[in-house]
Amino acid sequence: MALPVTAGGGVIGLVILLLTTMLGGGGGGGAGGGLGDILGQLPGAAQQPQPGEGGPTTEESEFVNFLAEDVQQVWAAKFAEDGRDYTYARLNMFSGQVATACGNATAAVGPFYCPGDSEVYIDLDFFRELQTRFDAPGDFAQAYVIAHEFGHHVQNLLGTNEEVRRRQQAAGSEEEANQWSVRLELQADCYAGVWAQSVEERGRQEGSDVALEQGDIEEGLAAAEAVGDDRIQSQAGVEVNPETWTHGSSAQRQEWFDRGFDAGDPSRCDTFSESSL
Repeated sequence: MALPVTAGGGVIGLVILLLTTMLGGGGGGGAGGGLGDILGQLPGAAQQPQPGEGGPTTEESEFVNFLAEDVQQVWAAKFAEDGRDYTYARLNMFSGQVATACGNATAAVGPFYCPGDSEVYIDLDFFRELQTRFDAPGDFAQAYVIAHEFGHHVQNLLGTNEEVRRRQQAAGSEEEANQWSVRLELQADCYAGVWAQSVEERGRQEGSDVALEQGDIEEGLAAAEAVGDDRIQSQAGVEVNPETWTHGSSAQRQEWFDRGFDAGDPSRCDTFSESSL
């Protein structure tokens, strides 16, 4: 198994791109972008909680911590297979707002990864929004989001984030720069699928502490669909304009998650060599 090298990477599904330009970047995702500027425009947008309010329950925290550890153990093993060292990212669960090496962020951003401090930031209120406003309930919908964010960390370790940022800075137009972000995010979706495949494989082993249940993959695909740029723009009542997308359409996000799940191989997640996504 060979992991993709720096020249082809990308970042997340709900992350921080460059929090220097209003948290732009890959959402859902990495070189990091966020959904905050879009989510806040949706009808019925919830009021943001004040710091210290609406924090995670013990059960929620344990679930997220378990997923974060499991995802990273899978990537540590895959790096080792390829003769690489995996450096663990930190998990930061917050409520309301948080200061990061990428800048200050609020709950409106959704889950994100900051390359500057190698931390995955999770506001669990987003998962409630995912269920109530985006009609994507279920534990595995949350697992998809978390795996996507840690996919951005993988991209950071491989140098993909930095390469994408360099190419964005050299881009001749905003549309071209956005396309690099889309490829980054879709790769993180594919990486989430790779992790999901590992769960399925381990679930077949006797005594495994993880396993896929009936409907889990459908929950993950529903979450991928829910955070597609086209669906978010449509729900926000704005024109669906592919030139402004930073994460990819619902169909693209589902397709790349599927590719990772079907292959179980990170080398099949090279969104950068594809002429058409």
